[in-house]
Parts: sequence; C-alpha cells; structure tokens
Amino acid sequence: MLDDDWYVDDRCTNCDSARQLAPGLIEEVGGRSAVVRRPRDAADLARLNAAAFACPTRSIRRRSGPPDGAADPFPLALDANVLLCGHNSRHTAAANSYLLRRPAGTLMMVDTPRWSDRLADRYEALGRVTDVLLTHRDHAAHGCRYADRFGARLWIHQGDLAAAPDADRVLRGTGPTEIADGVFAHPLPGHTEGSVLYLADRRYCFSGDSIYWSRTEGALAVAEHVTWYSIEELAASLARTAPALHFEWVLPGHGDRRRLPAAEMAEQLRTLTARVGRLRPQPVDFTAHRW
Repeated sequence: MLDDDWYVDDRCTNCDSARQLAPGLIEEVGGRSAVVRRPRDAADLARLNAAAFACPTRSIRRRSGPPDGAADPFPLALDANVLLCGHNSRHTAAANSYLLRRPAGTLMMVDTPRWSDRLADRYEALGRVTDVLLTHRDHAAHGCRYADRFGARLWIHQGDLAAAPDADRVLRGTGPTEIADGVFAHPLPGHTEGSVLYLADRRYCFSGDSIYWSRTEGALAVAEHVTWYSIEELAASLARTAPALHFEWVLPGHGDRRRLPAAEMAEQLRTLTARVGRLRPQPVDFTAHRW
C-alpha cells in the first residue's frame, strides 16, 4: 500500500521548489506549500521524494518517519547533458542549481546546492567539475567552497563580486564572453547589478533569477516584483542581448524550467522584451509575485 502520510511543516518559506518537482501533489495554499492529494503510484512517490530532498527547510515530511535516503534522486537528469543538483540551500534563497556535462566528460556547476562533503562526493563521482558559474549575488553562497573542493574556476560578474570576492574569473562589462568551448556568459544587469545568463551549446540557458517560465502566465517572465537593482536596466539588458540568444531550455534559479523549439523560445524572448520595456520601478514585494 502506498504511503499517504506526507505533509508540509510550518517552516515552509513558499520558495516553490517543491511545487516544481511535484505538481498536482504539492500546491500553494494560503501563501505556502501544501500536499493536496495522496500519492497514487510509484511515480507520485518519486516526485514527493524529489520535493523532499530539494526542499531547503526540509519541510516536506512524512508522519511515519523521515524520507528514505535511498529514494534521494539527485542529481536528477533533465536531459542527457543537464542534471538538477537538488538539495537547495537556505543561503542561496532556495535556488535551483545544475550540473552541465561537457563533451570531454567534465562538468560545470551552475549556482550551488547546499554544502556538504557527502553531496560534493556525489557530484564529483559523475566527473571532474572544472567550473562553478554563479549567475548573481543571491546564489553565490557555497560557491567558493565547492570550487575549492573541486579545484574549479569560480566565475561571477564584477557587479556582484562582493558576494564572491575570492572568485578567480571575473566577468566585466555587458558583452558576451566565451568561457569554454560552446559556453558563453551574457551579462544581464537588472535583477542585480551583476546578473549573468550562461548559454551552452546553443541549447541551454541558465538564467539565474533574470528570466524564468511562469506557470501563471504560460510564458517567459521576469520577477518584476523582486528586482533588486533596476527594472529599467533589465529592460535595456534584454533589448540589447535577447536578439543574440539562441536556446531551447530555460533553466532558472527560481521558477519553472521549460523546453521549447528554439524558434518558439526566440518569440517568447521578443514578447518578453517588449513587455519588460513597459514596466516601471516599484518596491520589492514578495507577496505580489506569482509563479
């Protein structure tokens, strides 16, 4: 018989990571996540376990006991070349992080999960991690520690360098930089001064908190209510950068992931760029944000 004793405890910060992994099972209710139906099959149980092991506050729980460590699915393959790290950290605002496989069998880490030696062992067992790519200051926690453990280069933009002052690869300006074969950094100031998109193989866009797929809108979106630096700068960044971007996957720190044909994603970017250009500054208001 399947377990039906899952629940979300009161430490939930409404970060959305669990809802991304267990849609239809965990939903937002009253400003926080809640389990809205019991698991019906093994696939449902797998989704709940993924949510439990991603949750930064360990709020996805079972009354009968803690989730079985053997059911931890992370790192979780999203396709042949990208894995979701899971184990989101409270110190990175609960952001998602990723591993990107490279043709030589090495890996790059984009933003960081919570730190532990056990997790570092697990990621490192998949291949040598050559680079840790930080998308912006909010996700920089643990970056130096992972880079030191892996002997990897640590990347961040100068605009957010204060969050990772030990970074040994500092991006500057607003133009693209090829940081490895097929991998480009595109500075996109707006959400923060040093926000960066990392594009790989003309297929993957690791977007940090700059853009994401909105379930509410069914479209690419920006976190207009949670823009720390300047919505006007973000509009200018998109107008300057979007025409040069080519990708199929948007892989954000917060918000849903989505894969579309490149032509459809380009049209989504054009529409988003026009919409953001009409936005005006407003106070940060987490309660106004809709995933």
